Amino acid sequence: MAKAVMLQGTGSDVGKTVLVAGLCRLAANRGLKVRPFKPQNMSNNAAVADDGGEIGRAQWLQALACRVPSSVHMNPVLLKPQSETGSQIILQGRVFGQAKGRDYQKLKPQLLSAVLESFDTVKDGADLVVVEGAGSPAEINLRAGDIANMGFATRAGVPVVLVGDIDRGGVIASLVGTHTILPDEDRRQIVGYIINKFRGDVSLFDDGIAAIGRFTGWPCFGVVPWLKAAGRLPAEDSVVLERLASGRAGALKIAVPVLSRIANFDDFDPLAAEPEVDLVYVRAGERLPIDAGLVILPGSKSTIGDLEDLRANGWDADLAAHVRRGGRVIGICGGYQMLGRSVADPLGLEGESRTVDGLGLLDVDTVMAPEKTVRNSRARSVEFDADLSGYEIHLGVTQGPDCARAAVMIEGRPDGARSGDGRVMGSYLHGLFASDSYRGRLLESFGISGGGGDYRQSVETALDELAEELEARLAPEWLGQWLD
Repeated sequence: MAKAVMLQGTGSDVGKTVLVAGLCRLAANRGLKVRPFKPQNMSNNAAVADDGGEIGRAQWLQALACRVPSSVHMNPVLLKPQSETGSQIILQGRVFGQAKGRDYQKLKPQLLSAVLESFDTVKDGADLVVVEGAGSPAEINLRAGDIANMGFATRAGVPVVLVGDIDRGGVIASLVGTHTILPDEDRRQIVGYIINKFRGDVSLFDDGIAAIGRFTGWPCFGVVPWLKAAGRLPAEDSVVLERLASGRAGALKIAVPVLSRIANFDDFDPLAAEPEVDLVYVRAGERLPIDAGLVILPGSKSTIGDLEDLRANGWDADLAAHVRRGGRVIGICGGYQMLGRSVADPLGLEGESRTVDGLGLLDVDTVMAPEKTVRNSRARSVEFDADLSGYEIHLGVTQGPDCARAAVMIEGRPDGARSGDGRVMGSYLHGLFASDSYRGRLLESFGISGGGGDYRQSVETALDELAEELEARLAPEWLGQWLD
């Protein structure tokens, strides 16, 4: 029978994803058969699992940490926000439907059986399952029918470790407050807590640990410092984009407009790691920098909605001026669709039925279709004759004269389009820039060197560093419960 432990947070973005990944790699390094699990995730940063279907990219990363193939059962419920109030529901890797927030609350009890079924599947043959919660169990207004935190933990009988983020301040109040407002059944499920993102002398928090113990009776399982290796891992939540500053001064400035429904933004992490690249995330209200050599339009969960936001920010005019100056543009997935002459949604798959003008930088048109493409793919860049390995997650079919100049060949079939002058390119393939050879040749075309590092190996190295740090910082007796 597999052991299981669940990390829940005092709030969102407290570092649960990174801690779970680090614990998974630590267990794997000790020879355990370990698996990740997240009952419910909300993210437009999705991955294609090895057994087909969509899961949160964080669970894909955690499976990598475990050194096992990823599975749709590792994240049975994935919510992909399409608007301020509604999301697409992915159940065990497949589109289940769409729901607004209040309607989804009514659906949750129906989804619990699938969550428990997936949990049993993940446990089968494992020594340890490390479970990640979502948001916070202190959101007691959402407790009825909960499947993400205590609703799952109490039903599955999984002990919970609470994670508090000291970097944001108020960690004592967050932990004590969570203890105070939880019902007795939920409170009994918590066996202790971890303080995360600590900076400085850990002994300065000794009195804080004592105070938390007096109020809650919970033991502290460790104080984890700010983990520098985490910065080399793909981020799960787009909230991180709000904190990213401009990159280092570099020979090539690459601008990425942050669309309101941006998806799969970790596509750009390999570029951010390049020493001669200054990767700039452009927020709403800012202009695209005139000194950018390359602008990349990212993926989007709602192409038409984000195209309208792009125009509202004046980025369409900025992009046109960028191209007139000789700048180059790459569009990935939804960003590729925006580059064409038009985007049509006759069935209202993204909302209302309508057709809108695209940016007109590629001579192609897109029609949204109900069949969703979800697959891992091996490909080759036509422009740079470089091997690629990526994935596709998209609705829509794109056709037009510029498709005769394919951007890539995906397992023998053409994908994407290039303009006649070669300065504008679009593709449905995510993961382009993770290819060291493609990234290197792209940067060489701008007159700079790059692509010399092994990006995928850098992620593996970061996971090992996380594991070492957690082994040194977490209580040995607590780790021994799960890893011995």
